[in-house]
Amino acid sequence: MFLDTPWPDTMLRGFLLAVVALLWVVLHIRVVGLRSLSKMTSFDFIMTVALGSLLAGASQVETWRAFAQPMAGITGLFAIQWLAARLRKNSDAVESLLQNEPVLLMRDGVIDHAALEATRVAESDLYAKLREANVLALGEVRAVVLETTGDVSVLHGERLEEELLSGITRNP
Repeated sequence: MFLDTPWPDTMLRGFLLAVVALLWVVLHIRVVGLRSLSKMTSFDFIMTVALGSLLAGASQVETWRAFAQPMAGITGLFAIQWLAARLRKNSDAVESLLQNEPVLLMRDGVIDHAALEATRVAESDLYAKLREANVLALGEVRAVVLETTGDVSVLHGERLEEELLSGITRNP
């Protein structure tokens, strides 16, 4: 593809194609926006994983035609993600189709064991997240939420504004 000797060609090809593919991704991010790499929804997470896979595949091809396919795939992913974000913004039906609802795992120091079981979160994992958030007493915890991305948010302090819990499933 670039050189006549196999090993140097392989090394140079892998390096150059990876750089070009990465610049292609950066160009798309500049056009579509940083939101395209967020982890706000499971759809966004899948986009990020698929993007990484296509980027890796692009650096391993042996022909320009084979290089064009992952580049087109990357463009397609960005287009689908952009369209999905627009549709989610304007339609509650699309929003509910593409996004899980966050689930309340703990409220005012009380663990919701039914929610843990429904979401397959172990109590030991919950305690690990509480420690990670520097919780010193269960009574300090106002809420623990399993977010749509799989992240766990721990809200602790003296009080909690109910607006922060809007849209959260309770007792799934």
